[in-house]
Amino acid sequence: MSNNNSSGNSNRINVPEARAAMEQFKFEVANEIGVPLKRGYNGDLTSAQNGYVGGYMVKKMIEQQEKMMAEKNQG
Repeated sequence: MSNNNSSGNSNRINVPEARAAMEQFKFEVANEIGVPLKRGYNGDLTSAQNGYVGGYMVKKMIEQQEKMMAEKNQG
């Protein structure tokens, strides 16, 4: 069974209220790592550039979650 929605895109937001924050986070990460991401069409970016943005986003989210878990265990 596939997790894809009807459009064939598996990149869906599981918490719709987080959509704007995730979009902002994506642009912050792209800027931080030097990928020229812009609103709208980004077909001129390579798959490597897009993958780097996504991978770095995941890395930062994991780091934040680890930090929160460590703080919770200390408190």
